[in-house]
Amino acid sequence: MFYNLLFPLHAYATILNLFGYVTFRTGGAVITSLVICFLIAPRMIRWLKHKQKEGQPIREDGPETHFKKAGTPTMGGLMILISVTISTLLWADLTNSFVWLALLVMIGFGSVGFMDDYLKLTKKNPKGLSGKVKLLALFGVGFIATIGIMYSLPDHISTHVAPPFFKNVLFDLSWFFVLWALLVMVGSANAVNLTDGLDGLAIVPVAIVAACFGLIAYLVGNFKFSEYLFIYFVPGSAELAIICGALIGGALGFLWYNAPPAAIFMGDTGSLAMGGLLGAISVMTKHEIVLAIVGGLFVLETVSVIVQVVSFKLTGKRVFAMAPLHHHFEKKGWSEPTIVIRFWIIAIILALIGLATLKIR
Repeated sequence: MFYNLLFPLHAYATILNLFGYVTFRTGGAVITSLVICFLIAPRMIRWLKHKQKEGQPIREDGPETHFKKAGTPTMGGLMILISVTISTLLWADLTNSFVWLALLVMIGFGSVGFMDDYLKLTKKNPKGLSGKVKLLALFGVGFIATIGIMYSLPDHISTHVAPPFFKNVLFDLSWFFVLWALLVMVGSANAVNLTDGLDGLAIVPVAIVAACFGLIAYLVGNFKFSEYLFIYFVPGSAELAIICGALIGGALGFLWYNAPPAAIFMGDTGSLAMGGLLGAISVMTKHEIVLAIVGGLFVLETVSVIVQVVSFKLTGKRVFAMAPLHHHFEKKGWSEPTIVIRFWIIAIILALIGLATLKIR
């Protein structure tokens, strides 16, 4: 909104030129989102505690240490959604279709997560929505967004996948691109959801991935940088750096209250929204495979669940003491802060490796 209202007036006041720079508006989005999160968090936590009474249901088959967390309210993802949405609307170019499509995925996936959290609370059952209903809803939102993305992308790359490490290589998936994009968005959403099992575990890697894709979006949306790095230029995609900045600010604000011992959990409301948003941004910037590297921690957590299920069904034996992977280490006796900090370190290393793919061609 600031861009649309103030930048056209830069001829009358030179300082308004600042609103034409994506970097300036991204910084503004970070700070705005952080401040909004700090302002609404205390009241929202009190309200959620009052409404939820017993807080998020604790899995009976989970680690014993989790029972002391009973009574902690969930749906904290609402404060992230509110702060990111308001900040994005304030600082982004509202004529940019990528911005609206990203918000559609975030709010749509967040709404599915909200219903899941609501059912968990009202039914006092940690399962919430059935898996089929949840996936159907996520695929529905993702399908609408994917069609919009395909029409917003330049024709020569609209249905293509660009692998890292190679110059001028594109694979045209034609209409199979819809399935590819859905797999990326829904897979990313569920991967973040699986990782969100310990205080502060998921939110920091989300902020790290958001920072990486903020940079990627800026580079992909700048013709000179994209030409220099041999990555495909996507006009208008630089605006996605602003929503990434807003996500970073919201994530940091949420971490203040989610740090051990957590005063609130993000719930599926937050994890599905943020994972879906990052997946959508990777599709828009043509860096879906890089997302799997930068967000490698989420991939590891997801793979641990798949391996556990397949192994148990085929052999009757479990590979891990418990899945996802962070619960395995809990069962092995690692303390929660140790697991969280070490996983953060892994997330940083994988993010650096992912960013290196931008130059290795």
